[in-house]
Amino acid sequence: MTSKLTRRRFIKGVIFSGAAATTGTGFYLAANAQSGAGSAERLITLNINGRSRPVDVMPSETLAYTLRYKLDLTGTKIGCNRGECGACTVLIDGVPNYACSVLTHNMKGKSVVSIEGLKAADGTLHPVQQAFIDENSPQCGFCTPGQVMSAVALLNSNPSPSREEVRKGLSGNLCRCGAYEHYINGVLRASGQLA
Repeated sequence: MTSKLTRRRFIKGVIFSGAAATTGTGFYLAANAQSGAGSAERLITLNINGRSRPVDVMPSETLAYTLRYKLDLTGTKIGCNRGECGACTVLIDGVPNYACSVLTHNMKGKSVVSIEGLKAADGTLHPVQQAFIDENSPQCGFCTPGQVMSAVALLNSNPSPSREEVRKGLSGNLCRCGAYEHYINGVLRASGQLA
């Protein structure tokens, strides 16, 4: 019995063939890139939150991916994964950066601080974290780690910012809930300008 070629079978065949070809080719190219001369080392040591952390990373792996899925530092959120929302903001040598937009391999020799690295050894929250709680800044909380990291960087460089300077300092962080004024008030409280 011969099976009749239908539109559905044809489309399934095309999809299966394309997926099989893509997967096989991608694996072949990745395997050869890893073994070729001049390929990036896989096991590197990173300075994360003041600790040396050895980690096995792929050459094209982003810092956000490494933090969340290799080092279990899940406070760094992956929102847009293309450097637009700010949910993955971390401090690299004291400067706020989107962790989804930097490669982990480029972090060798640099100091990375994620949201988990802000609290004191005894568990006391960073003043920005406490101020955000006091101001009821988070709504859903997804953007909060990125907002905190941007606020910390701002206050490190400008301990007494104006409301407009805070607004600009947090402008790279999107809040789906629209709690921007609460976050701004939280930064002003952390700086000692609001009681």
